[in-house]
Amino acid sequence: MALNIGDKAPGFSLQNTEGKHIRLSDFENTRNVVLLFFPLAFTSTCTEELCTTRDNLKIYESLNAEVLGVSSADSFHVLKEFKKAQNINFQLLSDFNRDVAKLYGTLYEDFFGMKGVSKRSSFIIDKEGRIVYREILDNASDLPDFEGIIKNLNEIE
Repeated sequence: MALNIGDKAPGFSLQNTEGKHIRLSDFENTRNVVLLFFPLAFTSTCTEELCTTRDNLKIYESLNAEVLGVSSADSFHVLKEFKKAQNINFQLLSDFNRDVAKLYGTLYEDFFGMKGVSKRSSFIIDKEGRIVYREILDNASDLPDFEGIIKNLNEIE
């Protein structure tokens, strides 16, 4: 079942790079959430995506948005090293069991022979827990529409 604009975002609880569980509900009624699914840590396009987000984090914060990067292929241990290596200044979450990626419909059937790898995808979830933006890219070398994400964040009241 595909998620659409206006749908209630599926809740989740995932481990961050410190092993702490972060829940989508932690931000309900307080902050919008930018959820960025990415295929694999330490790859060129994922590094570019997350470093671009890192370099623009003040914009997201000024728009009352919490950015959460989610990998379905990497453990929180790998994400911890990736975060440190790239000086990522927002939370990275491990969806190693692929539960959340399945809920959000972001998994490739086959990614270069690997199963359970998330497509590069972006969701904005407003403070009420509704999806207000969604982008799921089939081509892993494409970057998210950063301008579209910021434009949509600007339109949330």
